[in-house]
Amino acid sequence: MNLLNRYALMTGLCFSVSCAYADEPQTCQAVRFADVGWTDIAATTALASVVFSGLDYKPQKTSASVQIAMGGLKSKEVDVFLGYWRPALDAVAKPLIDAGDVHVVETPNLTGAKFTLAVPAYAYEGGLRTFADLHKYADKLNHKIYGIGSGGAGNLIIQKMIDQNQFELKNFNLIGSSEAGMLVEVNRAERRNQWIVFLGWEPHPMNLKFDMRYLSGADDTFGPDYGAATVYTMTRSDFTSRCPNAARLVSNLRFDTHMENQLMQAIMDNRQAPEKAATRWLQKNRSVLDTWLAGVNTLDGKPALPAMNAYLDKAAP
Repeated sequence: MNLLNRYALMTGLCFSVSCAYADEPQTCQAVRFADVGWTDIAATTALASVVFSGLDYKPQKTSASVQIAMGGLKSKEVDVFLGYWRPALDAVAKPLIDAGDVHVVETPNLTGAKFTLAVPAYAYEGGLRTFADLHKYADKLNHKIYGIGSGGAGNLIIQKMIDQNQFELKNFNLIGSSEAGMLVEVNRAERRNQWIVFLGWEPHPMNLKFDMRYLSGADDTFGPDYGAATVYTMTRSDFTSRCPNAARLVSNLRFDTHMENQLMQAIMDNRQAPEKAATRWLQKNRSVLDTWLAGVNTLDGKPALPAMNAYLDKAAP
């Protein structure tokens, strides 16, 4: 046995790449997240921030548009962005990725997201299950499709379908106001057991508030699998080499739509601060930490899981 291996055994040091990282440089203590103003990203960023805080890091948030956030990753003024929605943001992200200006974690942090038209469950059970069914129930729907603010991607898709008479929708009208305004109409219709078709997506607390179903058959408009999207984590290009422990934690993060629905409901409907909502959720769902903290230490090189559990034990419920 050579001297290096003897020293490793005697001191408990680990030279295997599979072992947890040693203590991280103090320059890595501030982990800077991009916040682009979306509640789902506010929720996931809050979850990550609470975990980093429990490991003695000091997470920070920078509010910016998507373009500025990605530019911040390129200029190394931002470390992490948890909201690279694909394919919606590919046009913005691809030039930076191709140039090696940013890094994308290979495994997505969220799958199963949806973005398409939806109806109450009673309308779905009544026969309205696909886009091709819409014109059959035009009268029950009052020839209306409810969208959100003007200029939004969903509204543009709906209006194009109407203008081009796709699915025989030429006699329908797009009712666009705002996300809140649309949900008021859905709530009113559901209370009265009236039929309504509206723009739905997940993650979003509407999936908890309403008994709703998504319509199929719009692969050429909203996209396959109910307008499916996949969300990836993006970091500055040198984050892994500069802060390997923090980068390991970031790459371990995995979310799901139900988790995000719950957190977004706490933030949007219950008016909880994102970090408070995230702390409460983690206190009740500690099992996710087994995966998130695999191979991760605290900033000063101690085991992450005991430190995180102690942090949650001390945090106010």
